[in-house]
Amino acid sequence: MRFSNPFKREQRDSIEDPSVPISSENIMAFLGLDTISSSGENVSVETALGVPAVWAAVNFLSGTLAGLPLHIFRRSGDDRKRQSGQLSNLLNSAANDEMSSFDWRKYVFDCVFTTGRSVTFIERNAAGTPVNLWPLVMANVTVKMISGRRTYEYKEPGRKLVTYKASEVIDISFMLKADQIASRSPIMTNADTIGLAQAATKFGGKFFRNGGVPPFAIEGPFQSPGALQRAASDLADAVRKASKENRLALSIPQGHTIKQLGANPEKSQLVDLQRFIVEQVARIYSLPPTFLQDLTHGTFSNTEQQDLHLVKHTLKRWVEQFEKEINLKLFGRKSNARFAEFNLDGMLRGDFKTRMEGYAQGVQNAIIKPNEVRRIENYPDDEHGDDLMIQGATVPVKNVGEVDNGQT
Repeated sequence: MRFSNPFKREQRDSIEDPSVPISSENIMAFLGLDTISSSGENVSVETALGVPAVWAAVNFLSGTLAGLPLHIFRRSGDDRKRQSGQLSNLLNSAANDEMSSFDWRKYVFDCVFTTGRSVTFIERNAAGTPVNLWPLVMANVTVKMISGRRTYEYKEPGRKLVTYKASEVIDISFMLKADQIASRSPIMTNADTIGLAQAATKFGGKFFRNGGVPPFAIEGPFQSPGALQRAASDLADAVRKASKENRLALSIPQGHTIKQLGANPEKSQLVDLQRFIVEQVARIYSLPPTFLQDLTHGTFSNTEQQDLHLVKHTLKRWVEQFEKEINLKLFGRKSNARFAEFNLDGMLRGDFKTRMEGYAQGVQNAIIKPNEVRRIENYPDDEHGDDLMIQGATVPVKNVGEVDNGQT
């Protein structure tokens, strides 16, 4: 099946152009409309990524998941053996001729953690073997339920409509709605929280743009509305000039005073609000605040525990969803012989001392072979390292070092 490049940018001059697919997202973007939060801020994916906590959460999660080793195994009885070949290269080296596997996975999860969904077309050869993975532009995808079966309609600008069956695509969603067709975006679903973050960022910027002077009113014996307006303009210019020249004093006409309007950042707890926003974003993405660079409540011990929390309660959910989806779509429902699996060992290694102690316990109790440990640590195999070993029996202290029949 010939498949055109899905990364070609959409060009549209008119909303009436019948060659351009019209989805609700496209119409909103074309008309310049976004979700308006309770704070009055227009919230979209692009504006949300301007909030540092959202930017950090999306980049951290997608980058971490994209960098995890993803291996293919073949099951034989109770044993399994790691496989190499074209499928392994697709998942670990190059997803297609234009994207590395890291770039593909990063793009997939960037979409999931922003728009709430990502769909990838599986291109197969005549024998039915996957040869390329092409991520689709979600603005051009329409998901439908036809006769109880989910289908995916894809319309590139200037090209005919293509319909894919569910078995032809890898579909990763943040959260499906009740109809099992539409998905929820973590950003748009939490638009009020994101809007509050945008408003706080803008307020802080405006405050410091005015030299740290909060909005104020002018009181005095003005003779006319024009004089009032000129005084307000002159004083605003004086504030900006004083800020530029690093002067701490302002001069105002005799008999006039200025009165602060609203609350300054300290009284409005702007710093506390920014910290609260980081915590809220961390909740949206199930991330410990440590991974959003918030160490307010971090200590040496609980930060290490947050590492475990990240793997057990956040990454595990996404790893399993991704594994199950690619196993179903690449190998089929009835295939139990081959399967793909992420390797999370590197995320759980801990510090060097703890790692070595754990390895020693495993080797001495015949749980793991020495060469298996060496491979984890990227050391070459040892010729005697493929056997299970166990520590010798306990002996009296006085007999330590004695040799009996060639054994200690």
